[in-house]
Amino acid sequence: MKNPYLCSMRKVLVDAHTHTVASGHAYSSLQEMAQAAADKGLQVLGITEHGPSIKGTCPLVYFRNMFVVPRQMYGIRILMGCEVNILDTQGRLDLDDEYLDRLDIAIAGIHEKCYQDGTKAENTQGMLNVIRNPKIHIISHPGDGTAELDFEPLVLAAKESQTLLEINNHSLAPQRNKAAARDNNLELLRLCKKHNVPTILGSDAHISFQIADYSRLLPLLTETDFPDDLILNYWPDRFFDYLGI
Repeated sequence: MKNPYLCSMRKVLVDAHTHTVASGHAYSSLQEMAQAAADKGLQVLGITEHGPSIKGTCPLVYFRNMFVVPRQMYGIRILMGCEVNILDTQGRLDLDDEYLDRLDIAIAGIHEKCYQDGTKAENTQGMLNVIRNPKIHIISHPGDGTAELDFEPLVLAAKESQTLLEINNHSLAPQRNKAAARDNNLELLRLCKKHNVPTILGSDAHISFQIADYSRLLPLLTETDFPDDLILNYWPDRFFDYLGI
């Protein structure tokens, strides 16, 4: 039987986008997540709790105290970060620089309940501003359809800034009702391939069993014949070098 944690013949070694009980609507502890990642043979795990604009997430003091967490657990490297919320078409974020500077990794994404929507052009400009923010490493689920976006300028800006655009497995879950997610992510993959831009697959795991599960993305990778060399989940050294972390 095909291993669902493999997207090709290569082994997934990095999962940069996951949540623990601290996010308020996830179901495993930090140590449970780290142990599950080790059991699945990962080398790098990102713990990226939701930013403060998501109802029920951790308080700001959580991000101040992350220095207490060991960055090696069960033989894998732990990155303590945040999935910061993009608030509006200006690209404002819900963590300021003081807190961003405390993170090992900073992911930024649009979430419906805390985003002031605009036109396609306005949304795209706001996202461009975030992509060009040197404190942001990854854009989470840009293709989920929450905001209408023009993807080619985002891909070109991501290439210039060495910011990763995530292809998000969680967005394709039927329960999420993200009707545009499949087509949008196919477009993102085709554009990244066209322009030779690396990407990152995101599990967006909210329980330990979801870590490194990219099974909903497999058909998209196959359909686009997407090259392994552009998927940084397989290449930890290149992942760190590309993001400068």
